[in-house]
Amino acid sequence: VQLQASGGGLVQAGASLKLSCIPSRRTSGNYAWGWFRQAPGKQREFVAAIRWNGATVYADSAKGRFTISRDNADNRIYLQMNSLKPEDTALYYCAAGPGIILSALRSPESYAYWGQGTQVTVSS
Repeated sequence: VQLQASGGGLVQAGASLKLSCIPSRRTSGNYAWGWFRQAPGKQREFVAAIRWNGATVYADSAKGRFTISRDNADNRIYLQMNSLKPEDTALYYCAAGPGIILSALRSPESYAYWGQGTQVTVSS
């Protein structure tokens, strides 16, 4: 599965952005989808994930501000980001994989497929 992420941009602190992830094909029923981010000089970190059954997991930094969702009709995964902060600046990646258990959603190693990333820059 190839993943295409889009929706990044340059915004001011407090603004909102909505990232999209489009897979190249429809996937089987047990896939999980995640968003990760990587800032310059830092390791890739988990942001949010959603399982095939709708269960979601968020990083503490994303709770209350970000919402991950899945549109089955459009076959897209979204990350709505509100109240953006300068520390949210990073390259955001979407990822997907089959059969990921809930406890493994935060680990990049759990995901088999990755998109190319979309840049989010938040100015103060």
